Amino acid sequence: MSLDLRDVPDRPGVYLLKDGQSKVLYVGKSVNLKNRLKYYTKPVPEPRINRLIELAKEVDYYEVGSEIESLILEVNLIKKYLPEYNVQLKDDKDYLYIIITKERFSKVLPARKRSITTAKYYFGPFPSSSSVRSTLKTLRRIFPYSTCKPPPTEREGKQKRACLHYHLGLCPGVCIGKASEKEYKKNIKDIVLFLEGKKQTVVNSLKKEMKEASGDLRYEKAGEISRKVKSLEYVLQKVHSVEKHLEDHQFMRVYREEELKDLQKVLNLKKIPRRIEGYDISNIQGEFATGSMVVFANGSPEKSEYRKFKIKKVVGINDTEMMKEILKRRFKNDWPLPDLIVVDGGKGQLSAVKSVLKELNVDIDFASLAKRLEQIFTPIKAGPITLPRDSKALHVIQRLRDEAHRFAISYHRHLRERNILTPK
Repeated sequence: MSLDLRDVPDRPGVYLLKDGQSKVLYVGKSVNLKNRLKYYTKPVPEPRINRLIELAKEVDYYEVGSEIESLILEVNLIKKYLPEYNVQLKDDKDYLYIIITKERFSKVLPARKRSITTAKYYFGPFPSSSSVRSTLKTLRRIFPYSTCKPPPTEREGKQKRACLHYHLGLCPGVCIGKASEKEYKKNIKDIVLFLEGKKQTVVNSLKKEMKEASGDLRYEKAGEISRKVKSLEYVLQKVHSVEKHLEDHQFMRVYREEELKDLQKVLNLKKIPRRIEGYDISNIQGEFATGSMVVFANGSPEKSEYRKFKIKKVVGINDTEMMKEILKRRFKNDWPLPDLIVVDGGKGQLSAVKSVLKELNVDIDFASLAKRLEQIFTPIKAGPITLPRDSKALHVIQRLRDEAHRFAISYHRHLRERNILTPK
């Protein structure tokens, strides 16, 4: 898999490996996204992972601010997409669950699969044992619970000394009889709702309790609940923003698919153009001439596939011959073939593409887009195609053209600046 990792942060996050159709193959998380994704750029001894590397064509990633965020997000994404490799890559580990016991003062514990049949509630499995334990630590700071053994009945008394967790604010004092059973069960209920994904329900319930406590002049209790609300909202802030981004991403995938189908129809293409290559030329009076090749996969930029060309053979102002040069050089390389080629320009640039493809005996659909009137030229239609401004086909081809133009200009500027700075 070829990945452009220049913009990937050295921070914790969750990543999704996808195939060429944007289907999610694998969901994972890491404390360092860049280092983890480097792992997928070269073959490894494990055949199953090598197969994943071969299939993966793109990656999405989401930064998170804490371990609990990454765990929740990772599990939610696995449940959402059901990636096949999250099953196939298991190595017979007995993954951890979070269980809540059936006792009067329920315990919240990490447990193996064999324990879930005796639990009142269970959640999981979770891919990372360390993440489960870290998550429980975070939840316990917000909703204290006990791991002590309480007296079976009130008559049997209580311990003389509180456990260490009580002194740390992580246990409500079950061991020394300080815990109200009603309050304790409310904490457990909130933990269950949180782990079920009903996070906002928990926050809303706490805010209602806080308002009631304040109205009854129980200010200490209101302050305690307020701290819980702030802690929860801090933890959930990043998760909500990522979930919203995922919803937007899902919408854009559908829209991109509609664009490509419309483009196939408008240009009478043999198939939906999953891979489109866009080309442009940039120069000033023939000086520092450059060419660009950008790639859109399923309607979105695939920056790791971009290529830039310094014009070597053409002298003077001749954009058509420059286009021929970069296309010939492009097809000398063993790069994936596109379903469609789009060049910036009118009939002259279209003729350049046609002559190169004919010379190289390459059968690929192609078109050109002229800037002035945003007209599309194709080899199968005598006149230009003029689409309405709201045309989905026009939108995708304009984005491609503009990106090719931007990429060509950036390389052209780089060559000019380098020439200025180079001692004569």
